[in-house]
Amino acid sequence: MGLLERFQVEHHRGTTHPDPTNRVLVSPASYWEIAIKIKTSKLVLREPFLDFAQHAIHDNGFSILPIEPAHCDRLTTLPFHHRDPFDRLLIAQALTENWPLLSIDPALDAYGIQRLW
Repeated sequence: MGLLERFQVEHHRGTTHPDPTNRVLVSPASYWEIAIKIKTSKLVLREPFLDFAQHAIHDNGFSILPIEPAHCDRLTTLPFHHRDPFDRLLIAQALTENWPLLSIDPALDAYGIQRLW
């Protein structure tokens, strides 16, 4: 489960309240993973994907963090504590940008990132 999907699940439960003064960035890895889960029938949305993305990202005031070459460069040296390619990209982005990552997955802690949740 990617960043956006995890946030949306908890946000709808009312347990996650991001500080409105902080900028929330969403990696394309998160909505890419959601698209794959839809195709493989592991996730069903109540609305078309593009509508979901609009509501989940833009309507919440979130921004998209582009995948930059520096993020991919970080992947070339990232240890394989975690094998999920989407999570690995999120980790590389968090490490490269020195930003916290919203995730429930304690396996990400092995990378020394600041994990929120």
